[in-house]
Amino acid sequence: MRPFNIYPVVFLLFLMNMAMAQETVSGNYYGEAFKIQESIKERATIYNHLAVTDTLMTQMTGTIKEVCQVKGCWMNITLDSGDEVFVRFKDYGFFVPTDATEKTVFMNGLAFLEEMSVEDQKHYAKDSGASEEEIAQIKEPAHILRFEADGVLIKD
Repeated sequence: MRPFNIYPVVFLLFLMNMAMAQETVSGNYYGEAFKIQESIKERATIYNHLAVTDTLMTQMTGTIKEVCQVKGCWMNITLDSGDEVFVRFKDYGFFVPTDATEKTVFMNGLAFLEEMSVEDQKHYAKDSGASEEEIAQIKEPAHILRFEADGVLIKD
């Protein structure tokens, strides 16, 4: 009877070992916590298939290029594809640290394209610390890759 009881114990130990061997990302969550999907790296090209009126619930990862220096209410992310995405946070419900540049970030939320007005571009340029000359050069609306995050994980 004893060998029969050893099999379930060995099986449970095997499962626990497999669960612990999976890659986990350590860092700090802002907003809602979420489970990172395995196919997150393949999502850098989703903007190629979106029109201005489309939205897509997805996850993305990239490197933080710039953070709002006023209070961390937005950030610019560079994706693996080289594209830059402007990220705001759902319902203005959370902020990220202003010193998070150059860190890897994982985001959960809505991806979409937006035509950003000249006034909005100037506002964000001012928040990022752009010079008056740089702000004065903004004269046309721009199509911006956007993401509204309901959760963000900044990797340690």
